Amino acid sequence: MGAWELLLVALVMLIGLCGVLLPGVPGSWLVWAAVLWWTLADPHGLAWGIFLGASAVLLTAQAVRWQLPARRLRSYGADRRMVAAAGAGALLGFVLLPVVGAVPGFLLGGYLSERLRLGSHAAAAAATRTALRHGGSRILVELFACLLIMGAWLGAVIAG
Repeated sequence: MGAWELLLVALVMLIGLCGVLLPGVPGSWLVWAAVLWWTLADPHGLAWGIFLGASAVLLTAQAVRWQLPARRLRSYGADRRMVAAAGAGALLGFVLLPVVGAVPGFLLGGYLSERLRLGSHAAAAAATRTALRHGGSRILVELFACLLIMGAWLGAVIAG
């Protein structure tokens, strides 16, 4: 697979990662489809292993998401800016502290967005807890699964 094709696969994955943050967009399935595209275009043992692992992670994340409360963030005061800041924080945390940094980054990004919007620590902490209870945890699970898949893919591309 050439550099341009790898760049297109990475672009589809990034679009899928952004799609996780938007309601109604199948972001995690776009990430999975990009891994499938990469696997079929460059079929070797590691690619198939990454694809099978991505499928398992995605199905597990979907099963966990079905057990969590539905997404009703907007009705509880969370806006798109908070979701975007939490997503950016998760991505930054994942890069700075691989794998485990995504969760604290997600929480910190959401908290900082609410702190700027509301002004006080107590109100921002309460708004962040409320957002997590009313759908933010679903976003976190799906985003974390996509970050794991993207990290495994990137590691395989660098190793190969």
